[in-house]
Amino acid sequence: MSMQLFDLTGNRALISGSSQGIGLALARGLASAGASVILNGRDTGKLEAAAATLRSEGANVEMLAFDATDHDEVRKAIDGFETATGPIDILINNAGMQHRAPLEDFPADAFERLLQTNVASVFHVGQACARHMIERGRGKIVNIASVQTALARPGIAPYTATKGAVSNLTKGMATDWARYGLQCNALAPGYFDTPLNAALVADPEFTTWLEKRTPAGRWGNVDELVGTCIFLSSNASSFVNGTTVFVDGGITASL
Repeated sequence: MSMQLFDLTGNRALISGSSQGIGLALARGLASAGASVILNGRDTGKLEAAAATLRSEGANVEMLAFDATDHDEVRKAIDGFETATGPIDILINNAGMQHRAPLEDFPADAFERLLQTNVASVFHVGQACARHMIERGRGKIVNIASVQTALARPGIAPYTATKGAVSNLTKGMATDWARYGLQCNALAPGYFDTPLNAALVADPEFTTWLEKRTPAGRWGNVDELVGTCIFLSSNASSFVNGTTVFVDGGITASL
């Protein structure tokens, strides 16, 4: 009985930014729990390659290419999919980017791109999906936050600001939409070996610092995010709303 709480069979999950890295790992994990997954991104070639990989593993995969920072394009894509194919039961708002520079020299255009990609996309895709979820009286939204939701490091102040905003927007989503049967939460990864962190992974000095700073003493493996994502996407989290769950090896718990 208890394992049935985590069964996603019969649910369809849209994962934004899912052609690689954390998004692809979460798509694979949700598929393993029984969900049909919809891969999203702007590069159709990368999406097709990711879809082929997941299908070869037995997953039921669809693709929906759109720019998550374009409100009108998002609305058209989501509405069109719901009409033509069926409901999106689970949304994983994963699209994101990073830009590193000293704050005093941080380019204004890079700051704007961070805001659009890391914050506005959560609003655009979240709102488009929630409108349909509200009509059905159910739905799961999981926004991908970060260890930088709670902490800061030199050179990434704007990224830190965007991820703090994701956590607060998640609280707002829950406050507005829980009454309609939606559960809206955030998953905050610590330091994981992903393409977004490639420069840090390749830096021995940073890795040494990270291993000392993290109680678990290592980088995270993206597969270690899957369990929390399944929990937040399933009936097991039916009364969990507006929270940010850190999966970070203990880094936010320790000085």
